[in-house]
Amino acid sequence: MKKLKGCLYSASESNTKFPDLGPDLIMSEILPRLPAKCVGRAKKVCKEWLSCISSKEFVMMHCRHMCKGSRQKILSIGQESCFISITTVDLVDEKTMITLPFHVRPSDVWILSSLNGLLCVCLRNTFEMLIWNPLIRSCINISDSKSYVFFKIYSDAVGLYIDSSNDYRVLHIKRGRFTVDVMAYSRRTSHWKRIPFLQKRHYHTNGYVWSGGTFCEDGLYFTVFQFWLAGDIVIIRFDVNTETFSEIGFPYVGNGETCQGNLVNMNNKLHVFVSHGFIDMAVDLWRYEGEHCLVLNYTC
Repeated sequence: MKKLKGCLYSASESNTKFPDLGPDLIMSEILPRLPAKCVGRAKKVCKEWLSCISSKEFVMMHCRHMCKGSRQKILSIGQESCFISITTVDLVDEKTMITLPFHVRPSDVWILSSLNGLLCVCLRNTFEMLIWNPLIRSCINISDSKSYVFFKIYSDAVGLYIDSSNDYRVLHIKRGRFTVDVMAYSRRTSHWKRIPFLQKRHYHTNGYVWSGGTFCEDGLYFTVFQFWLAGDIVIIRFDVNTETFSEIGFPYVGNGETCQGNLVNMNNKLHVFVSHGFIDMAVDLWRYEGEHCLVLNYTC
């Protein structure tokens, strides 16, 4: 950065003229390649830059460019320490120890969900939920004592998503004795609001196990597994625009085998790894196109 400023200063002194790059080229080719801290500073340039950088499209572009780079950042949380590793394809280049912004041991921090480098975590000693950005060392406590918004380990599910107004939100699914309560937290307004769940469904019972949420396109997806019945799995989709829930069929593996599924967002398409079998376990990779899924690969 200092060298760049020096070059620009020398060029201005010698009356060197730079070509007009234009706002489209700057927004599509230059800013998405900058580190996260530089992008944060670029928001202060003008309202147009702030609006563009805050959009969901820019966030996706920036994440794609960061993933293409040879140096990736990995957050590692151990028993007594927490650090960020900068890695290449085959080795770890450097490690940076970081101090947690909350007063607990690193082993007492549970990661509930992640999206674009932002984490939703739970503190084991208080069960409070926080939004944490490890790169800039900032966090927000989103637990509300008045609404009893705390995380329960064996019953709750959480997912991070971005709505149509580019607001980062946390969806908190709380299972009670006879109901499923859903709350959504807005990072922009710092408030929770209640959202209705599916009617006449029994997903509140202890017989179901919920995964964390996976955000893809305009939906937040959860796998719901009924462990009393082998292979009985459904995918619950939350539409982030209409704020409604729906059920999507899980890939059929046949033979009544016990199976498990792990959702993943690949190139902004929903995929699921399906492991099935007991003695001879196999793994299938499926991709969803709307509510239909296609098998992509088979691995023994």
